Amino acid sequence: MKVVIAGAGSVGRYMAQQLASSGHEVTLVDNAPAVIERIAGDGGEVVCHLGDACEVATLAGVGTADADVLAAVTGDDEDNLVISLLAKQEFGVPRVVARVNNPNNEWMFNDMWGVDVSVSTPHLLTGLVEEAVSVGSFVRLLSLEGGKARLAEVTLASGSPAIGVEIAHLGLPRESTIVAVLRDRHVVVPRGDTTLRDRDEVLVLVTGDSEDDVRKLLVG
Repeated sequence: MKVVIAGAGSVGRYMAQQLASSGHEVTLVDNAPAVIERIAGDGGEVVCHLGDACEVATLAGVGTADADVLAAVTGDDEDNLVISLLAKQEFGVPRVVARVNNPNNEWMFNDMWGVDVSVSTPHLLTGLVEEAVSVGSFVRLLSLEGGKARLAEVTLASGSPAIGVEIAHLGLPRESTIVAVLRDRHVVVPRGDTTLRDRDEVLVLVTGDSEDDVRKLLVG
């Protein structure tokens, strides 16, 4: 797989190294000469390119038209949006992943700006903290496809209407599915005859307008 990463900060460098070590063809783009020189001097398998990824010429020069994935992970949300839009509209990159630095900007990171998947680190960390301490609450962990799909978690409280009910009989909307159940520190692969128990951590993928219905079924 060919991957272009825009932004050679700590996030971009780590991604590039991990993907390259897994055998992927990775090109890292940044407009800071010192950063590019340092990474290139490490002698790794990552191809480094000095340039502004917000410019069409730079993206063309690194072969973005042939990329399978472009990741815009700079520390500037405006740059990440511009890079994502160029990648999708000018080069037709199949999958564009963008980093959200300021949670207030997350609403813009959607398919209108060429973003297939956005990752808001503050929101993700907040969700993980809530997931660790909340019982009986519907906690969003991750948004996918510009918010069209959400991965959420519910730790079933004693009053949950789902306790003692098999998954097949929960009446989940067609736009949702339970993807995993964490029970006693073990992962239970959900099946139709899996009966939910008190304190089960239920991971559910919801799309469309099904979130409210799923919340009622699992939380009450």
